[in-house]
Amino acid sequence: MSIPSFFPLSPQDQENDDANVSPTFSSLLCPLEAHLPYLTRLRARGNKPMTYTFAHQVRGLVYYHTQACTSAQDLLQAAQCDRLVNQLLVPPSGLGQSTFYEANATRGEKQMFELFDRLSRTAAKQGGLALPRHGGLIAIDGSFIDASLSMTWADYSCHQRKAKVHCGFDVNSAIPRKIVLSDGKADERPFVSLLLEKGQTGVMDRGYQDHTRFDDWIRQGKHFVVRVKKNIQYHILARLPKKKRIFQPRGEANICFFAKVLLGDVNHRMSTPVFLVGFSAAGKAYWVVTDREDLAAEDIAYIYSLRWHIETFFAWWKKHLKVYHLISRSPHGLLMQLLAGLITYLLLVIYCHRRYEDKPRLAYLRQLRWEIQHEAHAKPDLHLHLHLHLHIHIHIHIHIHAYRIWPLMIVSCHHKSLEDP
Repeated sequence: MSIPSFFPLSPQDQENDDANVSPTFSSLLCPLEAHLPYLTRLRARGNKPMTYTFAHQVRGLVYYHTQACTSAQDLLQAAQCDRLVNQLLVPPSGLGQSTFYEANATRGEKQMFELFDRLSRTAAKQGGLALPRHGGLIAIDGSFIDASLSMTWADYSCHQRKAKVHCGFDVNSAIPRKIVLSDGKADERPFVSLLLEKGQTGVMDRGYQDHTRFDDWIRQGKHFVVRVKKNIQYHILARLPKKKRIFQPRGEANICFFAKVLLGDVNHRMSTPVFLVGFSAAGKAYWVVTDREDLAAEDIAYIYSLRWHIETFFAWWKKHLKVYHLISRSPHGLLMQLLAGLITYLLLVIYCHRRYEDKPRLAYLRQLRWEIQHEAHAKPDLHLHLHLHLHIHIHIHIHIHAYRIWPLMIVSCHHKSLEDP
């Protein structure tokens, strides 16, 4: 089945028409449109020219997440009756449903990664560096994505299928920077080297404890602040001073141990010394290790507390942008949808900062959705121009708003002085 275009215009005219249909959605897409010309060009595999371009693909997926569509079929049905969706998704020559599914399942991965990287850099400039003295902090964690039983590659258990997205979250700018997709049973620790760049500090939970990899990350110039198990074995090289406080402010960590140590037992010991901090917060004990010698014990405890930001991001992103409504069942298709969801979140970061000077919130997202629907479904004004050529030129502009209960008529009279006969 093919979906015809409402207005078979040229691509340039079609982009201008998008802005007329919904100025709000056009404003949301503005940073994306600015980066599209600089992406690697997606070329057709055969002699037939490509009509359904990457621009159509990514615009449609951003709308899918922004408006919380429930399925791919929901989006395609909207393209048949909604003027905005049709202009975003359907090329002038029309769109076959099989073309839509094939494009999301097989192509556009390189371009989507390039666009995600460019937008993450743009979004990072909105808020600036929140913690400059602590350097680049990247919270690393994985999150499950529910899959259907037919997605055999997403191995998790005999009764469930799940994929796992591994994310590097920039704590300083509060935005995602890198992702990797795997099956649900995959170990999280091998992906740290892919998510962390040289000079950055990875902030991780107990699942990433691995003494061998700690040595590897140090040799690669990648720092870490990792929570370890309370029964960890270590050899103390030097005890380090910690701040003495007569009064402990509520909510702050109470430092009870700080030392330079070698982790592991006699037979499995790290080759590089690290710094181990023991502290309690909210009645719970924590043991955190780092290779950074420039941090005080209180700084280490504080940096680890920032790891929770990635958990709140996962919860907001998956709940309000409907990540669980899958379009494709292939690894490529799922990765494309996850990247499109992250790109939508980055666009919201930029949009909310410019309009509200704030981070994305549910109230802003609801307002955005309402404005897009209101603009897309409103009928264009009817302009009646009556020119009465009298001694005084009167231009009467009658604007009839079809979407209001009663017509609103605005009459503007412009007087032009005439010379005496």
